[in-house]
Amino acid sequence: MNGYVIATYLVHDSKAQFHKKAEGIAVGMTVGSWTELPQAKKEKLQKHLGQVVSVTEHEPKEGELPSAMIQIAYPEINFSNDIPALLVTVFGKISMDGKIKLIDLEFSPSFLASFPGPKFGIEGVRSLLGVQDRPLLMSIFKSCIGQDLESLEEQFYQQAAGGVDIIKDDEILFENPLSPFEKRLEVALRAAQRASEETGQKSLYAMNLTGPVTELVDKAKRAVELGANALLFNVLAYGYDALHRLSADPDISVPIMAHPALAGAIYPSPHQGIAAPLLLGKLMRLAGADFVLFPSPYGSVAMDREDTLAIAKHLREGWNTDDQQAQQTIKASFPVPSAGIHPGITPLLYEDFGTESIMNAGGGIHGHPQGAIAGGRAFRQAISILSSGNNFEQEISSHTELQTAIDTWGLSRRER
Repeated sequence: MNGYVIATYLVHDSKAQFHKKAEGIAVGMTVGSWTELPQAKKEKLQKHLGQVVSVTEHEPKEGELPSAMIQIAYPEINFSNDIPALLVTVFGKISMDGKIKLIDLEFSPSFLASFPGPKFGIEGVRSLLGVQDRPLLMSIFKSCIGQDLESLEEQFYQQAAGGVDIIKDDEILFENPLSPFEKRLEVALRAAQRASEETGQKSLYAMNLTGPVTELVDKAKRAVELGANALLFNVLAYGYDALHRLSADPDISVPIMAHPALAGAIYPSPHQGIAAPLLLGKLMRLAGADFVLFPSPYGSVAMDREDTLAIAKHLREGWNTDDQQAQQTIKASFPVPSAGIHPGITPLLYEDFGTESIMNAGGGIHGHPQGAIAGGRAFRQAISILSSGNNFEQEISSHTELQTAIDTWGLSRRER
């Protein structure tokens, strides 16, 4: 529906009056009242009135509340073209109205036109690194809190020397006297250059952009001036609009990585909140994230596998619009399934997320018995086997670092 954004909700209600509930949402979240209005006022407000698109009731299971999927179309004339206004319109007040969860949003071409999306996207990030034919490898500083610049420089070097493509700050690394922002960038770039001279490989450093929201743009621009080549951003703490403004700024000419911190307060409930594929997939890409981290389905902080696959789909595939220009101009974002990843999980990652993804490790690199360089090499060996199409288990013994990693953490297999 051009000129409308369509919201899909999962509603649980003991009264099971879902059609009445849908009408209440459509009116209450737009014009506020309807039946008591005079006809002239109704005609004037008609273009602002929400519309019930569909109500699909579910067969209740034993012991569960009756439920239904409800779709409401909201006129775009009611709100400005920004994500905060959108979310308040479709879920602001009713997010507190019982068991209701926002499952999805469908955007019209006119709404999508206000969002340039990721500045680099998958193709742009690959171009920066000169890597086209395999999943990328990312790692995290472990630890970073309480570490001085010398320690962080050595950690960075070991990760890059092991073949890691992207090295990121921990999301809890803020401005501090031991490793201030500009000095941290300086030592990381020096370590990256040292490793590159040895390996011939480029690396990106996603440094955590933090501080008062009014200072973020200037701080990001300063980082770019000093040579920064990527940024990490805690999007849900600052808001989608903050990410949008950073990504859309022409002077912030580096890719931005979206961290999912705080997402666990929003998506896990089956009855309330915002569904993970929308929260971490569609909205992150719309706001301009070039890469998006989210829990993998089999790591230490596991997310439902169907949700992770849906996140990746939203990040990489076309928008739910017939407008081909909108589909082509909003670049695809890299999915980054994370948490508890080690080389023995890489076959599952590759099967589920394919080549256009990033394998992200922390302890799986730093905890390698032979050190972080060997940990990086173990991942690169695993990625090489998977990308070549060779039998993974048969090839393990041909790679010392990979074999050691498998001996340490085991080889994960799909539960059938």
